[in-house]
Amino acid sequence: MHNLFSNTQYARIVLNEGLQLCSLANIFSFSRILPKMGPLESAKKVAAYKAVDEYVKNNSVIGIGSGSTIIYAVHRIVERVKEENLNVVCVPTSFQARQLILNNHLRLGDLESYPQLDCAIDGADEVDSDMNIIKGGGGCLLQEKIVASCASQFIIIADYTKNSQKLGENYKQGIPIEVVPMAYTVIQKRIEDNYGGFVKVRMALAKAGPVITDNGNFILDWHFPQHLSNWNKINIDISMMPGVVETGLFIKMAEKVFFGMPDGSVKEQF
Repeated sequence: MHNLFSNTQYARIVLNEGLQLCSLANIFSFSRILPKMGPLESAKKVAAYKAVDEYVKNNSVIGIGSGSTIIYAVHRIVERVKEENLNVVCVPTSFQARQLILNNHLRLGDLESYPQLDCAIDGADEVDSDMNIIKGGGGCLLQEKIVASCASQFIIIADYTKNSQKLGENYKQGIPIEVVPMAYTVIQKRIEDNYGGFVKVRMALAKAGPVITDNGNFILDWHFPQHLSNWNKINIDISMMPGVVETGLFIKMAEKVFFGMPDGSVKEQF
């Protein structure tokens, strides 16, 4: 049954719907929907496995990120729980992450019960040489940033295509910004007037109208000019605009990034 979906269709569901695997997670365990292993998927897997082996400890609380690379991290956590009898609590960052935790019989937690996490492991859309990160291609940026902020160690796992010298070098979808629906037009104009580029409302594929986040908000994607560089100030300025809920800029938040490389090695950046 899972062969009805091509890898391309699967990616579109994850990246464009903002609903994170939609109802598929209710039907299949992650192991049955893993994309066919090629160089890119192999790179995701080696990065995820190395991060989990290094940072997931017994009797710890782990933030579970969202997106395609995190599936491999959950896979490795499941293996280690079975092999080493690890006791871990997993706090999700999205509907997708919650379904992965439940479907694979890991112990589900939340921030009410576990406000301090030992580490959070998540993917990224792009990481520059200064450890500035764009996240939110899958529409989960708000909950991802909240969970990351609660973790003693925030770890990024990604394939080699996410490794850039400067933001926008490889990732061309813009910086996601989650906004209250009534304010989207005002925020669009304000960002374009202040910083240039253009801002688009992210539209859904399987419904008419915009993508709606897990929190009931819209997402704007800001295609920014390439000369911009002071991302800390820009992030603060945009975050202070009334109606902005959160940005997809994760500035100096990650302790380490694991990039899976085409040759099967893992590059570490910190």
